[in-house]
Amino acid sequence: MEQMIDSVIGFVEAHSAWAFWIALFFALAETMPVISILIPSTAILVGVGALAATGGVDLFPIWAGGSIGAVLGSTVSWWLGRRYGLWILSQWPMSRDPLMAERGRAAFAKWGGSALLIGHFFGPLRAVVFLLAGISRMPFLRFSGWNFVGSLAWAFVIPKSGEIGGNVLGWLWSHIVG
Repeated sequence: MEQMIDSVIGFVEAHSAWAFWIALFFALAETMPVISILIPSTAILVGVGALAATGGVDLFPIWAGGSIGAVLGSTVSWWLGRRYGLWILSQWPMSRDPLMAERGRAAFAKWGGSALLIGHFFGPLRAVVFLLAGISRMPFLRFSGWNFVGSLAWAFVIPKSGEIGGNVLGWLWSHIVG
């Protein structure tokens, strides 16, 4: 995994024009069930954000691509849940926790769309929250509004944290070591 992260960050550093598309792809992957577990998208987006601290890439294309990718991936996940929810719940690993859908419905009933906002920012939830919104029959317009806001916020905060971390490390390096 670490090699994949380093390779992608190195590619973006050498080819900054691809930052938008790289962010779109990894944000989409991060919001899809199963795929999000296999690909270290958040670490890649933080690392690519750190490139913004060096001036190697602008943050805007990362944010724009990440936002679009997150909206697309989470919407596909919602649709999969809406369309194939009962079948998905009967498959492993979802079948290991038969009450998961009920807890999802209860969370959406209690917190509404804000549960989607929370889901964007917590890795273990991100893999299933959008799927559960579809399974729970959350109306598409309500889902879309909350998802759009959550996607924009997540796609900004994740790479921005890398940029801030890169700025702090650069400052420490120049003031302590240099």
